[in-house]
Amino acid sequence: MVPQTEKLWDPLIRLFHWSIATIFVANYFINEPGESWHQWLGYIGVAWLLIRFLWGFFGKGAARWSDFFPTRASLASHISALAKRKPYHRMGHSPLGAVVMISMMLCILLLGITGYMMEEVDYFWGEDWVGNLHEWIANTLIALVMLHILAALFESFRLKENLPLSMITGKRRKLKE
Repeated sequence: MVPQTEKLWDPLIRLFHWSIATIFVANYFINEPGESWHQWLGYIGVAWLLIRFLWGFFGKGAARWSDFFPTRASLASHISALAKRKPYHRMGHSPLGAVVMISMMLCILLLGITGYMMEEVDYFWGEDWVGNLHEWIANTLIALVMLHILAALFESFRLKENLPLSMITGKRRKLKE
């Protein structure tokens, strides 16, 4: 029997996700720091971040901040379920997943700010600490991205559900009530 699915991620969320992923890979692994492509893609990434931030208030379902913003209680419940090796099913981000997602978004914002400071603000031009901070944030973001990917694969295996596929199709297996 084919499991029933329901809509989870709307097209804007999926476009944001894959655009940010592409921009980050291009700027971290391909483009040289300071190149115009690196700068423009950074600005586009920050623009996407602004769109995503606003969509958290106006979107529907799992896209809304109110749907997944982690609370102490939800984090405790999720951590407890993981410690007891019990499933923690919910549509959208898990509480720990939300912490990682919000952390990645903050890193993107800080990369945009420090990148702008290095290239566009005369006062900071040539300051080593700004470049070092920018690099540290980029390395923190790659660590969070790896955590995000590994957690999605781990949870997919643990919950017997292809979670990354939902970011392609926008659909996820319907939860049993």
